[in-house]
Amino acid sequence: MKQHYGSSKLELAQYHEVTTLAQFGSDIDATTQALLNRGARLTKVQKQPQYAPLPITKSIGLKKKIFRSGDS
Repeated sequence: MKQHYGSSKLELAQYHEVTTLAQFGSDIDATTQALLNRGARLTKVQKQPQYAPLPITKSIGLKKKIFRSGDS
């Protein structure tokens, strides 16, 4: 479990760094675009409604599926 979350933290850190650089309008290669797409999905899946959080079992199951799938 820690391996999956550790790699996701690294991916999200890379995503935020590349997002900042991509705002300057430079050309982006396919690998960088894949990183941006995956980072956006990881960020989106972690958002929850303010007063209606997901039950912990659903949250863990969802994160396991997302972080286990290394697809881009």
